[in-house]
Amino acid sequence: MPLTLQAADLPTLSRGFALLGSGGGGSPHVAQLILAQSDRWPIAVHSLDELEPATPCVAVGYIGSTLLLEERLPDAEPFTPAIAAIERWLGVESSAVCSIEGAGLNGLSTLQLAPHRTIVDADCMGRALPDLDQISLLVDALPGLVAATSTGAGGVALVDGARPEDVERVLRTATSCNGGWAGFALGGFQVGDLVDHAIPGGMKRAQSLGRAMLAADALRPKDLAMALHGSLLGVGRVVAITPEPGAAAAHSYDVRTDGADVLRLVARSEFIGLLCNGVVAAASPTIITVLDTVSRAALQVDELAVGKDVIILGLPAAAWWGSDSRRLARVRPSRWGIAGLEEEW
Repeated sequence: MPLTLQAADLPTLSRGFALLGSGGGGSPHVAQLILAQSDRWPIAVHSLDELEPATPCVAVGYIGSTLLLEERLPDAEPFTPAIAAIERWLGVESSAVCSIEGAGLNGLSTLQLAPHRTIVDADCMGRALPDLDQISLLVDALPGLVAATSTGAGGVALVDGARPEDVERVLRTATSCNGGWAGFALGGFQVGDLVDHAIPGGMKRAQSLGRAMLAADALRPKDLAMALHGSLLGVGRVVAITPEPGAAAAHSYDVRTDGADVLRLVARSEFIGLLCNGVVAAASPTIITVLDTVSRAALQVDELAVGKDVIILGLPAAAWWGSDSRRLARVRPSRWGIAGLEEEW
């Protein structure tokens, strides 16, 4: 039976997807505001086994700077130009849609297409990740993929036979022509391909996490971690922020705990590693979530500052990433040139 969502479910879903963002992926707030204006509720979300495997599907999401997106808000059809270009190229209409990224802003992105397509509860990351070549369908080199994104003023850039490196380099560059962010789509696959090449159940997981957070706001950090089926990595105050040596765009946040432990939280656009007294406690693809101690809100990387009191949690990554060494290599900190943060799998 499909998962039936009401407009009243948006705050719960947003809270869950913020946790899965691992400090990145953009705030779900913008998508929540857009969807709250829709008159298409309720929305049915289907699991993979509820749909015909041969159903043509497209994956969508916002790419680029989510901060710029909040300054220049999307219209009601941000993915239509990219999807239309893919469908013209392939000569096939995609009647189903999944998300490229089941976290942050993009966790809710597929719901904007509910009036036109069947929503599939699957995504291509299972968390937030910064690069387009980390989309699971591209990681597994599924043949026949076509990717497209808007370039502004009605233009669209399209990559046929999409290789991971082409999608990341070419379409990332094209996004700048659209003002720093754009609606992105990836087509050329079927619902059945998602069984082996994507992460199912993200919408249900976000809903479950959001509900647990609402019910656990008053819990002690350790009990809160248990309620989220995660682990408590630390509680303390940010005392310093320093650039990470030898790794572009990476920073370390030093966190001191009441027990005098020294935590080193490493981040790029997401939190990707945590050491406790020099020993690796968690690393990507494990989802490292940082909460404001008072509000219990999930913090974005750019919201961390010296003096901020935080709770640091580890949430399990999708098993898909750890099922293959090639997949795992795409999401480990070493991918970004950061050594010494490998977590046992």
